[in-house]
Amino acid sequence: MTLDLQVLTLHGALKGLAAGEFSTAELIREALLRVDATDARIEAWVEVQARQAMELALAADRRRSIGTPTAPLLGIPIGVKDIFDIAGMRTRCNMESRLECVEAVRDSDAVHALRRDGAILLGKTVTQEAAAGVVSDPARNPWDTDRIPGGSSGGSAAALAAGTCLGALGSDTAGSIRIPASVTGLAGLKPTWGRLSAKGVFPLAPTMDTVGPLAKTVHDAAILYLSLAGRQKEIPTLADRFPEAGGSLAGKRIGVLRSFFLDHVQPDVATALQDAVAQLGELGAEIVECDWAEAEAAQSVALITSRVESAAVHRKDLRHTPELMGEALRSRVEVGAVLTADTYLRTRQVRLALRDSIANVYRAHRLDAIVAPTLPATAPRADEDVITYRDGSTEPVGTAFTRLTSPWNTTGQPVISVSCGFDQNQLPIGLSFVGRPDQELELCDLAHAYEREAGWYKQTPDL
Repeated sequence: MTLDLQVLTLHGALKGLAAGEFSTAELIREALLRVDATDARIEAWVEVQARQAMELALAADRRRSIGTPTAPLLGIPIGVKDIFDIAGMRTRCNMESRLECVEAVRDSDAVHALRRDGAILLGKTVTQEAAAGVVSDPARNPWDTDRIPGGSSGGSAAALAAGTCLGALGSDTAGSIRIPASVTGLAGLKPTWGRLSAKGVFPLAPTMDTVGPLAKTVHDAAILYLSLAGRQKEIPTLADRFPEAGGSLAGKRIGVLRSFFLDHVQPDVATALQDAVAQLGELGAEIVECDWAEAEAAQSVALITSRVESAAVHRKDLRHTPELMGEALRSRVEVGAVLTADTYLRTRQVRLALRDSIANVYRAHRLDAIVAPTLPATAPRADEDVITYRDGSTEPVGTAFTRLTSPWNTTGQPVISVSCGFDQNQLPIGLSFVGRPDQELELCDLAHAYEREAGWYKQTPDL
């Protein structure tokens, strides 16, 4: 059979490997060939370990041939954002000061989990410098290579959308999984803060940094989440939980937040949300119009927290080698360095109150989830510094792309972004499902039903 890794899902690959429709060696070879064919334009990969990947593929095929019990992700090609330690590789974080850093001596916990479950780690993907931004230069968006893939997990998203892997690791501090997922038409899951280990991951703002997967579908994202969570025995049950036809949302109450989240968005984004809400209603969900008055405050808290904690992480570099820091990173750290300890402590107190306030919204309206646009706009060109709206107003790209995502980093609850349509330039638009803490799979139930009904996940970029 012909393998098309832009169309093939992680779940589909597992089924195909189990049925003997293709071998692991064929799967990995196709992934590597696609890297060779596309990455000169996409630039998603920092480093690819082709020889090691093929050796592991052949070992996986031997394991299957002799009937050895197989691991749940055996043979699946995965990309790893270059802030995660992989034993024997440098973790450069797209930072000039780390170009010659020593090789990691052990895997990060997330990498270890995927390796334990049989995944084949193809290599490192591009991140924004120190994971602090939304551009991920030099990576480009497979839907339009003049445009950004989002960030800071942009290389992971670009690699996945280009069909050079079947899943990828990302991290999310103010939206860095959901932003690239939105602008590249993927599923990106930010789990509840603290539920997945960040050990061995270069920090940005430790009290908000969240490890999570990028995938082509909600089902694929759930598979990777269970592996990362050490719940790999539950992976085989997901096929029943996430039927191909989707399912009914009868009895589910889904909130729609309009103020703040729809105050300033591009028209195509507003239309896509309206259409998505209508489809959720057609699936049987009860749509509840509601408001979260503290959303803007949650955005501000995320901004202050990120700046102060980033300054602590990079204080040594700022003091001794500021010339090695990019302008965006240096500005972020300089701002955080002048904020006082009193400001940070008061912000932490407000953060607790904000968690209570969103919990009250869920409780008062008996919500199973909230839906909102992931971003106010689609991917800008790489040479554009601002997003332009219909009324002629502009907003810096970094501010625009974290405005609707960062409030959920303040509250820490799980969020998954899925594709909900395209704008007039045929660029993907993302829809966020926001759940209750520790209910990642329940959240995925809702997102999967919508994803199957809408069908946007089936569209792929023309490469």
